[in-house]
Amino acid sequence: MADPRKKKPLRENVGDSGFYENIATTSGGSPIANELATTRSARSRLDKAVFDKPSQTRVMTVTNQKGGVGKTTTTVNVAAALAKHGLRVLVIDSDPQGNASTALGVEHTPDVPSIYDVLLDEMTIAEVVQPSREADALSVVPATIDLSGAEIELVGLDQRESRLKIAVDEYLESIREAEGEQIDYIFIDCPPSLGLLTINAMVAASEAFIPIQCEYYALEGLSQLLNNIQLVQNSLNKELEVSTILLTMFDRRTNLSNEVAQDVREHFPDATLNTKIPRSVRISEAPSFQQTVITYDPQSPGAIAYEQAALEIAKQGVK
Repeated sequence: MADPRKKKPLRENVGDSGFYENIATTSGGSPIANELATTRSARSRLDKAVFDKPSQTRVMTVTNQKGGVGKTTTTVNVAAALAKHGLRVLVIDSDPQGNASTALGVEHTPDVPSIYDVLLDEMTIAEVVQPSREADALSVVPATIDLSGAEIELVGLDQRESRLKIAVDEYLESIREAEGEQIDYIFIDCPPSLGLLTINAMVAASEAFIPIQCEYYALEGLSQLLNNIQLVQNSLNKELEVSTILLTMFDRRTNLSNEVAQDVREHFPDATLNTKIPRSVRISEAPSFQQTVITYDPQSPGAIAYEQAALEIAKQGVK
């Protein structure tokens, strides 16, 4: 059977991109020609960009209790972009749906060792981690369907809120002792709810990374999410902070997208990235080929936008 990953994507309609506000466009040509020139220019700049390593491992929980905001998509594409540029990245899939595992091309059938086994103290992260086909520097702790019952099983266990943190700390220490190096980034993909899986992720992380869809309802749930983060800060993890907000599914042609983007920037001027992720067919198609858009169609506006976001995040780490 032919490998579906070899299928070449159709050409993106760059006229629907919406990520070009921060790059000067070519003057004197048609809109499509200008956008094609801008895409080439952005691709060239990213290929030459230096993604500096952070001084210590950055553990980021990618969280939003509202579904459909691009949380998993953001997790895998930012992780793949950082790994593409030489940074060592670990993705922990903590969502029972296992979509991050699928997009990163790792096995996550019910019999595969997973984060479920780690949370129940049956295995270590080192025993369940898998390399991703996306990049040599990218590895994944997969999620299986067993994880859907983990929250019930965790209720009666000791240290139920901090089991992931303990496992992550042990893994990082083992890497330092064995290799004398560090993992640069750990991204924890959370389910769209505030249960024990998400709480474990927030306790394990020092940074909250929040993707926000440029729609009205996304703003409605943001205040509740921030309240929940505050509760975790007060009782379980004082180091947790909202470091990064990324606007997703942005359509510059609509007033609503622009208004949501403006509102978010006004409330979170330091945390909100300049890059906005456009609505893109390529981004949606990539997981069906067990890929991120970074490798599926690296010339597409979606891939370029996610690499730009990853570059911004990398710059945060060297401030």
